[in-house]
Amino acid sequence: MELQWTRSGLSDLARLYEFLATVNKGAAARTVQSLTKAPTRLLLNPRMGEQLFEFLPREVRRIVVGQYGMRYELQGESSYVLRLWHTRENR
Repeated sequence: MELQWTRSGLSDLARLYEFLATVNKGAAARTVQSLTKAPTRLLLNPRMGEQLFEFLPREVRRIVVGQYGMRYELQGESSYVLRLWHTRENR
């Protein structure tokens, strides 16, 4: 299994960092580190997240990392991190 980040996923990560860094750069760095580490669990158990059936026939799933939602897609031997957001955001 291979893990890849999409442009949107990386953009979300940067957006979350910039938002948090205005208040506390250390907390922003720790949050980003936690969010980038979390999807490595998918390498051992790629179907651990809740499946989002509205994206069928694509296999899109969601995991929650602390207060953040992470949407990812399984394609063959790869997991793609699609989007990230704080659970309080209107998504």
